[in-house]
Amino acid sequence: MSVPASQSPAPDPRRRRTAMAAGAVLLALATTACSELDRTAVGVVSYTTGAQQIVMVVSPNVRGCHRLAPTGARYVNNNTLSDMIMYPARDCTGEPTTYIGSKLANSVARTAGPWRSYTFVH
Repeated sequence: MSVPASQSPAPDPRRRRTAMAAGAVLLALATTACSELDRTAVGVVSYTTGAQQIVMVVSPNVRGCHRLAPTGARYVNNNTLSDMIMYPARDCTGEPTTYIGSKLANSVARTAGPWRSYTFVH
């Protein structure tokens, strides 16, 4: 048995408000999730320390200064979507700096000291 459209029940205002609130929450969550994407360098930074240990950092934050192991790094593989700048001091200062582009790697010259920190270009 079918009911003519003119006789269908009126929509419940409570359901409509609940649906609108749920939609607003989902929109807020989606916006927050998308804004988080630009806050991490998606991918892996791996480096070899002066003690020949390999360290891997997954999706580090793009903001701020990142310290490397206390012995520093002699080789860095930037397998992220962001470019990096390597520094000789633990507080992202000092000269010379080294620029390592996204998906590239670099080694410290034999006569130079190790890198001790890095930042991302964003």
